[in-house]
Amino acid sequence: MSEPSGSLPTPGTQAGRDGLEAMLARPSRAVIALDFDGTLAPIVADPESARAHPGVVPALASLAPKVASVVVITGRPAEVAVRYGGFAGVAGLEHLVVLGHYGAERWDAVTGKVTAPPPDAGVAAVRAELPGVLERLGVADGDAWVEEKGRAVAVHTRRARDPQGTFEVLREPLGELAARHGLVVEPGRLVLELRPAGMDKGMALLDHVREIGAESVLYAGDDLGDLPAFAAVTRLRAEGTFGVLVCSSGSEEVPALRDQADLTVLGPEGVIDLLTSLAGAAV
Repeated sequence: MSEPSGSLPTPGTQAGRDGLEAMLARPSRAVIALDFDGTLAPIVADPESARAHPGVVPALASLAPKVASVVVITGRPAEVAVRYGGFAGVAGLEHLVVLGHYGAERWDAVTGKVTAPPPDAGVAAVRAELPGVLERLGVADGDAWVEEKGRAVAVHTRRARDPQGTFEVLREPLGELAARHGLVVEPGRLVLELRPAGMDKGMALLDHVREIGAESVLYAGDDLGDLPAFAAVTRLRAEGTFGVLVCSSGSEEVPALRDQADLTVLGPEGVIDLLTSLAGAAV
């Protein structure tokens, strides 16, 4: 459920209500975790054109000083997410961390630096073979847009004449290509991302929450790639950490995420309203 701007919405589940109560009671022990695309930035046809909604930085700057950590977890390179988000050098965001490439890269506002291990060799092999695979499948240049992500490669079909049909044509062959080089395919909203196994938002979130020693965590996302993070919050709940699951919903494309959420808000604007309300309600 969602409510008007300025009011703090009530989660539709008891676990969500308990999580929100714990977060407001001790915000200094809370982690606010957020996806980027579709959650902080509107979904656009060209991923390189994505930028955080103008209200995101003010909302985060208001909330971040009151909580243990704000972490943005994204499949994008960390430096790109920081740049597209406008997060660097902002007063009030000293507690912000960006985990790029599903946690393989880390940027924090304190140092302003990105740390990361060497890239997986399988990604380079997939990158070299991908044009030939698309050509053999008869997928025209305008029907598939390849996004270079450094530690991963993503194939988008949102621009295709038949976006969903092209997505389905590519799904199995790209899965086979990934497997040959020790990678996995992560499906999303009209995108297939080929990346190393073991990289997902769930593991990144678990590691960060445990590093912080948080008592509560809120995670907001909008896509299939956010399901592992939802599962991580469920796991943390079983271990005694309070949690709130938020679906940033601008469409009906990912019902699985919406069905698991404690709270649904309407896209980045709804996420901003929620963050602003949390900042106002936190002691």
